[in-house]
Amino acid sequence: MEIFAALAVLVATPALAAPPEKPLATLFKNPQCGCCESYAAYLRENGYEVKVEATNDLALIKQRQGIPQELGGCHTTFVGGYYVDGHVPIGSFDRLLAERPELNGITLPGMPAGSPGMGGTKSSPFTIFALAQGGERSVYAVE
Repeated sequence: MEIFAALAVLVATPALAAPPEKPLATLFKNPQCGCCESYAAYLRENGYEVKVEATNDLALIKQRQGIPQELGGCHTTFVGGYYVDGHVPIGSFDRLLAERPELNGITLPGMPAGSPGMGGTKSSPFTIFALAQGGERSVYAVE
């Protein structure tokens, strides 16, 4: 009898829920840029499906999103209703999607050595900026 009771509990217990699927990430890059392909591979290694779009209009894409030139990164990724600009580490990338703050997106300016998708050695912490409606900016993370 005890075996039947245990089986009944197992059958009635719902399976552990699978983690939610990560949203599609669409990465816009200049056609000649190889580090952007490396960043796309980095996102794939971290569970994202990535669609890469080569464009000669990257500056226009950034301008339309309100990304100031001085805070712009190498490429722009759209994911889950946000943009992630530049070589942002996966911790901040995932945090943005998990917390869903009222932001337009986040950016890691430039092409810092040692950042995901870039070669070289990291020489100092990366400062990732948050950009909100109206051009408000703040430090989102330091990694």
